Formats: sequence, structure tokens, C-alpha cells
Amino acid sequence: MKSVLIVDEEPSIQTLLRRGLASRFEMIETTGEVAIALAMLERCHFDLIIADIRVPDDGALEWVSRVRAKGNQTPIIFITAQAKLETVIAALRLGALDFLLKPLKLEPLLASIDHCLERQPLKQDSYVQEPKLAQPLPLGGIRGECAALQRVCQIIRQVAPMPSTVLLEGESGTGKELAARAIHELSGRHGHFVSLNCGATSPELLESELFGHVKGAFTGAYQAREGLFAYANGGTLFLDEIGDMPLAMQVHLLRVLEEQRIRPVGSNREVPIEVRIIAATNRELQQEVKQGRFRQDLFYRLNVLSIRLPPLRERGRDTELLAQHFMSHLARELGVMPLSLSSSEVLYLQNYAWPGNVRELKNVIERALLLGIPPSQCLIGTPQYTPKLEEDNTTLLLEEVEKRHILRVLETEEGNKSAAAKVLGVSRKTLERKLQAWALK
Repeated sequence: MKSVLIVDEEPSIQTLLRRGLASRFEMIETTGEVAIALAMLERCHFDLIIADIRVPDDGALEWVSRVRAKGNQTPIIFITAQAKLETVIAALRLGALDFLLKPLKLEPLLASIDHCLERQPLKQDSYVQEPKLAQPLPLGGIRGECAALQRVCQIIRQVAPMPSTVLLEGESGTGKELAARAIHELSGRHGHFVSLNCGATSPELLESELFGHVKGAFTGAYQAREGLFAYANGGTLFLDEIGDMPLAMQVHLLRVLEEQRIRPVGSNREVPIEVRIIAATNRELQQEVKQGRFRQDLFYRLNVLSIRLPPLRERGRDTELLAQHFMSHLARELGVMPLSLSSSEVLYLQNYAWPGNVRELKNVIERALLLGIPPSQCLIGTPQYTPKLEEDNTTLLLEEVEKRHILRVLETEEGNKSAAAKVLGVSRKTLERKLQAWALK
């Protein structure tokens, strides 16, 4: 027996939904008060909640967050007379499956309900399930157990089936393309996943690369060519390093996002397309907007929902898990024996700052396998300084390797502790503590 709880203070909405949903649900409960809604959820299971975002006494977002904290994962459709961007994002983070505007029309609501119930088979004991973050959520190529990454996976699962534009933010090497691919794979879209690095494509070719061109559109255009938008039609276009896109191209992209039509270079005809855009950046786009390097209107159009990928240094034990994963995977790929990671080696890897994040960790593990040395010794060189090691350094204890490396960096920086700490990727206080332990100041 399917059941639905309707939380809306307007009696007319309650009546409309009672009548309109009678063919979908055997049990329909309605209320305009949060306290009653909470009591009903404590008392029995519902397959769906339909709630006005602005319920009196206690806004829907507040009471739904309390329900979620207790482990209740009942799907929710929010309805509202006014949809603000911040409200939509907050609703999505709470697991909203849809967001419908008033005045409410029954046909779109029924379609949304059918979609929700088909997408997510509901268990009768969902009201006593543990919160989603209690267990790791493996997702495509994304690996890790830290809470920050699990929240990212949770949001990806929620937003993937929706057509909304997503902005992925985070430092280089944090896995933004993996997140974009996961969104595409979970979206149910049948078209291609197409990736373009906006910073690696020359401004002169970018327009043709995205929109295509007709024969003779410019010198060297000996034949017509489809662009990436056309190739990704019905699928997903991932625009990496969107902050590097020239301002002139930003205007074209904004128009495509608003009109869902493209015009190949040299053509007078527009072509309709249906493509989901996922953009990524390692820059602070709001600062880029203030500096005049990124269009404000495009930023708002892309930033429907932003997901920030955490840097590796904030992911705790994930460093060890990823190191072990890369060690096993790359050893098979290279045809060599994997290296064992001692407890001191793991501690070294966890304390390293990882400016290149997961990508750097993978490269370090591969280098260690190729050279047959511990990964920590592959970290001795830095972009600013590469010390020359004695031939017998492969037999030194890790602590001695660390000491020699720090002292050499200090020597290179002429005793400047702040500069040396920056090169080493640690705080000055950490550096001074190590020097004090070695009776050096």
C-alpha cells in the first residue's frame, strides 16, 4: 500500500492533492503543521513526502533536516510559490527529488511522482535506516571513506538524474572529472560524455571545437565538422578549467545555455541541442568575476549547484587507502611486485601536504614502483628544490632521509625558515619543532 504525507498550510492545496493523488496512493495524510507532520512520521512509514518549502512555525528545510538526522530517508518533493537559488540548493542537499512551483498543476506533479517512485524502489523499513553517511558510498572511480567525500557522493547521487548545470570546484588533482563522469553515469542520459579542457585549447580554435564549422568557414576548413556540443547531444559536456575560457567565448556559451541552440562557425542556421553542462574550475570564480576576468551572468548560470571536492590533505586516512589502491592497481599494470607500506611510511604520506592531490599521489606511487624505492623518497624532490642524494640513501631510515632533506632545503634557502617551510609544504612552527627535536635552532 503506497502512502504519501502532504504538508501545506493551504486547505485548497490539501484538497487538490487528496483528490488528484487518489489514483496513486492508498493512504494520503495531510497537515499544515510541522508538529503534526513530525508525529505522523514517527508513528508510521510514508513512501513520499510533498511539502511546501515555507510551512509556518518551522520552515520545511529545518524540519526535514531534523527528520534526515534521525535516519529517515523518505523521498521528498518540495513545492513553493517562490524559488530562490539558495533554497533550491539547500533542498537538493536534503535529498529533494523535485522542486515544483505554485500555482500547482496536477499533471507535472503526477509525472514527478511516477518518476520518483520508479527511480527509487522504497523499502518499508526506510524510516529506521541509518543515515546515508554511516557507510561509505563507492561511486565510479571515486574512492575514499572520509565524511567530506561521502557528502560529495551523496550530493552527486541526488543531482545526477536532474538536468541542472553543475559547477565542480576544487584544487587541481582532486578528481573533478571523476565526479563529472559519475554524474553522467547516474543521470540515465543516453548520449556521450564529452570532456574539453578550456585552458588547453587555443582561443582561436575553441569556438570551432565547441560549435563545429561549415566547409570554408576559415582558412583550413576544407570540410564541415561537428563540434563537441553536437557530439554530446543527449548526453553531458564537461567543460574543465572553465575559468580559463576567454571572455568572448563566455558570451557564446551563455547564449547556448539560455537558448539550447548552437550555430556552427560560418553557418547562418542554428541547430537545437539538448546537452547537460558540467563545468569545473580550480579558481575562485567569484574573485574572477570581481576582477573582470569572468562574466557574472555566466557564473550565475553555471552555479546552479556547486560541489566542492576536498583536497587530499583534508581526507585523513584516505591517503593510505588510495596509496594501497594505486600500489595494487599500478603494480599489475606495470608487471612489477607491489611495495609494502610500513607504518612510518604511511605516517609520512599522511603528513605530506600533497599540493597535486590525488593525481600527485598516483604519480608518486608509480614512480616508487618503477624505481623500487619507498614512496616517501620520491617526495624528497620538490618543484623549488631537488637535492642530490648519496648512493646509499636507499638504505637510510625514513627519519634520517627526512632530516637530511630538511637541512638541505634550509641550506638552499640560506637559513630562512619561512621560505624553507614553504618549500617543504609545512608550517614554520612544524619546521621549528623538528629542528628543536634535533637540537638545531
